[in-house]
Amino acid sequence: MAPERTFPPEVAEAMRADLPAVAGETVAAIVVEVPSYTEAFRGDMGRAIEKAVALALGGFLELATATGGADASRPIGPALEGAYALGRGEARNGRSMDALLAAYRVGARVAWRHMAETAVAAGMPVEGLARFAELVFAYIDQLSASSVAGHADQLASSGWARRRHLERLAGLVLTGGPAYDLVVAAERADWTPPRTLTAVLLPEERARGALAQLDARTLQAGDDAPGAEPGTDRAVLLVPDAEGRARAGLLRALRGRQAVVGPARPWQEARTSYSRALRARQLGLRPDGDDPVDTERRLAELVLRADGEALSDLRGQVLAPLEGLAPGPQEKLAETLRSWLLHQGRRERVAAELFVHPQTVRYRMGQLRELFGARLEDPRSVLELTLALGVREP
Repeated sequence: MAPERTFPPEVAEAMRADLPAVAGETVAAIVVEVPSYTEAFRGDMGRAIEKAVALALGGFLELATATGGADASRPIGPALEGAYALGRGEARNGRSMDALLAAYRVGARVAWRHMAETAVAAGMPVEGLARFAELVFAYIDQLSASSVAGHADQLASSGWARRRHLERLAGLVLTGGPAYDLVVAAERADWTPPRTLTAVLLPEERARGALAQLDARTLQAGDDAPGAEPGTDRAVLLVPDAEGRARAGLLRALRGRQAVVGPARPWQEARTSYSRALRARQLGLRPDGDDPVDTERRLAELVLRADGEALSDLRGQVLAPLEGLAPGPQEKLAETLRSWLLHQGRRERVAAELFVHPQTVRYRMGQLRELFGARLEDPRSVLELTLALGVREP
């Protein structure tokens, strides 16, 4: 037995002949009812969209007139590919899916009305119209789903591509790439350069929370940041325009995040900010409570710790007079001498810092004068003692 046809051949032929007119009326209705498409449907683009509508309608007829009964779930390749491309185009043009889905609804209504009239005039039995309506709207659902998929894929791919461009830009900044390459990379990433960038190092798991509070232009380097220690799970952020008064806001945003903050530098020279922050971390500078390590306030420590071996040798030389003492007295006298040097000999302030009586300070300083002699009055010796004692052991 020959398979049953959903539409008689004469009905299908009449509907196919009417496709250009139906496509034109569909586009005209969409322009009126979906105002955001008014400009898009003019000129050459309008003719291209009209052809796309005709392709979709033709795909529907291929589906509906299939031998062996219509199957609304059978994909019609060209039509669905066209719908997918429309969805991607909407995303590329920065539009949501709202207008396109509205256009599908309008198109389905207009096409159904005109094609149904043509089908009835060509001899389609009235009882076949219900099945026809079911096929029309099932087909529109397929087209809509394909466009939604194209829209989502375009957003995902463009977002992924931009993230890669931003990561590459961050890598170039951190390695000190040539100015021309930096400008080209910024343009490719659609990133507006700021005046300055400030490097921030912090644990990877705390980076997302920090980013939510920082300038949206903040760059995040990939896990291959130069100089990064393997397996440390450290994130590198480059924060725009955080100099001057804005730095205080940055430091507040980083409280409790175990961050190390470099200095603000012109954005094309931000590699030096990263180098400073990385050096501070490598030298073991520790946060003060929940506050981040602000390298701008720890410059003396950075200078003194830049050559740890030299600092150790300096301490050994200038503190040699204390070596003959027991550990307890040695520690107390070194602590007193440090405070005396930093407070420029003000006994009351030394006593307050050490929580001792001023007479105790007088007694200890007497011991120190016996041990160091004239060196406590010699400017060069005082400088060396200040350097040796000014920064505590890490």
